[in-house]
Amino acid sequence: MSDHAYQLSDHITLKELSRAISQGFSPIVEVESMDGIYTVRFHHGTGVSELSDANGRTLTFLGTGEIRDQLGGVGLTHGVLTWSDQCGDEMIGVPGHAMTPDEMLANGTRIAFR
Repeated sequence: MSDHAYQLSDHITLKELSRAISQGFSPIVEVESMDGIYTVRFHHGTGVSELSDANGRTLTFLGTGEIRDQLGGVGLTHGVLTWSDQCGDEMIGVPGHAMTPDEMLANGTRIAFR
């Protein structure tokens, strides 16, 4: 992650992302799977931004191909695939603990965009 000279909000459009990358923005890209629905988050020096539409609604995808094409098209090369899952088995009383965002990134799967 590199520092940048501009302010990012908690939502970023593909157009804003492209502009930021052209100015040196280099985030950690997280593609999160939630039961077959994917969202994209960018971890950077000042926080986390979700890939959103022009109205600020988080974009969702039904597969990784469109994500690969869009993010590869703006110059990003790779990211980390993470997943939201239950952390225990309530049917048999097995306790668990939810993973932190840092644990999700550390244990995710590296994926390529181009």
